[in-house]
Amino acid sequence: MSELGFDEFMAARWAPLYRTAYLLTGDRHQAEDLLQDALARTCVRWSSIRDKGAADAYVRQAMVRQMTRQWPRRRREVPTEELPETGYAGGLDVRAEHLDLWAEVRRLPPRMRATLVLRYVEDLTAEATARELGCSVGSVKSQTHHAIKRLRAALPDLHPAALSAEEPS
Repeated sequence: MSELGFDEFMAARWAPLYRTAYLLTGDRHQAEDLLQDALARTCVRWSSIRDKGAADAYVRQAMVRQMTRQWPRRRREVPTEELPETGYAGGLDVRAEHLDLWAEVRRLPPRMRATLVLRYVEDLTAEATARELGCSVGSVKSQTHHAIKRLRAALPDLHPAALSAEEPS
């Protein structure tokens, strides 16, 4: 059986990795840039990645590290009267409740948003999320708790199932 090549990996995994990048950045152009940068870094190191099955984690970690370097420099969104064209939202624009939830998730500080994306979209454990964010498990749990608390306060009428994720002790 031949080893998976980078081009095959990229073709097979672009969509789910793009979704993660989009959720981390909240902007499709920034998501494309973030993912392309992470894939370029992965391509350069492809031959040294022993477990090609873990390549998704390698790319995700590269994206999170890049975002971590950008967090102090990121500008806050400025509300305007006119909404920009939404374009492709990675399937996140299916239901009105999800749109409201996604709008509030985008308002969260980047670290809280990254924690929610890794925990509940990528379905990583608190320990794996802590490794990818370079912080403690307690910090992941705290960030998750505060993010969900903010979302519940901002969206009190949202269906309870959408905000039912609680961080285990």
